[in-house]
Amino acid sequence: MYKFLRQWGGNLTDKSLWEQFLKNIYDEVNSASYHAWFSDLKLIAILKDKIQIQVPMEIHKRILSENYYSLIEDTFYRLTNINYNFEFLLKDEIEPMEEVLNLDSLTTTSNNDKVENWDSNLISTLNFDNYIVGDSNRLAKVAGMAVAEQPGKIHNPLFIYGKSGLGKTHLMHAIGNYIVATSNKKVLYTTSEMFKDDYVSISNTSNNVTDVADFKKKYRDLDVLIIDDIQYLVGAEKTQQEFFHTFNALHQANKQIIISSDRSPDDLKLLEERLRSRFMWGLPVDIYPPDFELRCKIIKQKLKNMTISTKIDENVIEYIANSCQNDVRFLEGAINRLMAYTAMIVPDKIDLNFAIEALADFVNKNIYKTNSIEGIQKAVADYYKITIEDLKGKRKSANIAYPRMIGMYLAKTLTDENFNRIGLEFGGRDHSTVIHACNRIEADLKTNMNLTTQLKEIKNMM
Repeated sequence: MYKFLRQWGGNLTDKSLWEQFLKNIYDEVNSASYHAWFSDLKLIAILKDKIQIQVPMEIHKRILSENYYSLIEDTFYRLTNINYNFEFLLKDEIEPMEEVLNLDSLTTTSNNDKVENWDSNLISTLNFDNYIVGDSNRLAKVAGMAVAEQPGKIHNPLFIYGKSGLGKTHLMHAIGNYIVATSNKKVLYTTSEMFKDDYVSISNTSNNVTDVADFKKKYRDLDVLIIDDIQYLVGAEKTQQEFFHTFNALHQANKQIIISSDRSPDDLKLLEERLRSRFMWGLPVDIYPPDFELRCKIIKQKLKNMTISTKIDENVIEYIANSCQNDVRFLEGAINRLMAYTAMIVPDKIDLNFAIEALADFVNKNIYKTNSIEGIQKAVADYYKITIEDLKGKRKSANIAYPRMIGMYLAKTLTDENFNRIGLEFGGRDHSTVIHACNRIEADLKTNMNLTTQLKEIKNMM
């Protein structure tokens, strides 16, 4: 399948180099270790600064990376006098590299000159100056500033994760705007949905070569790629493969990659393992829901220059901050609702009673929304005296597996989420597992009055 044409000193080709490498390894380790971890390895390719090696099983990746990486590195250095990086791939991870689109056959170019009429998709009003910082997002802000000042040199990729509405997108735009303002680097902000749509469009076109070249120019002829909501690549296998190649091309060229998700790389169970492992190469940093003090600061920032800012009491700000605890967007919604109500009533002063009246329906809806899958998991875990990690984990003991099914059932009956989304929230399980759990609990409710009581008590807790 592969041709070994490169010549090394002493007429040593890639093929003979590999044979010499295995011989040296055999002399360094005992026979059992050699046959367990090295005898079935195959050389895929020797690139400029990296060697790709095919391994038979997933466990070989971990063992070779954790236990033998230095030995492999030193052995190749002695043979070639070159310091290589090593990539261990399964067979099914190699084959997508030879897809019909063959995007990697096109040469990736680097362009540090600002391109005229280039649309970065950045929102210019989202910057570091109006990104309000508290304990819940301080590390993310510091990491973002470090990347903005030295793109491609530190924290690559920068992986920002946290629940929806906590400011991940604002921070990504702030990083991008800072880079554009202080350098001539080419920046692109996009979402995983936009990336997927672009990829599908070139897959279905007749003028494939031209469109593939345009696609590659858009996503690889960059200095900084910012991609939002990477979790939505779940289920799009071909798109995941193409993003894998795009990621590799940019990373190998020391171009900055910034990614956001609503969960950590470890929790993206339905994304390819090779993608998740790459997300851990740089710095994963999480953003927590804002605490009370930060929520008050955000509200005051958003009230600046608004007509109601001079009329509003401090206890109204505290009321809004206490009512909208998990999502910055709900803070914005509450402020907009208060402004609209104020415009209709035109009060002399916005006190607490006025705010309670103005936001009555909104606050009730907000409480219902924040009491979603996360709230259900907390109530179930507290009721059965286990942890949320237990509900998301792999343990199958009865005292955990059954509450897990109850949690999935409540998530389906009390929220608008689909089976796939519920499965993701419960440790990356597939939709069939969620369907089975719901069917099981529905069947048990017909005969088990005690279960009916338990569910009622859990709902009361929520």
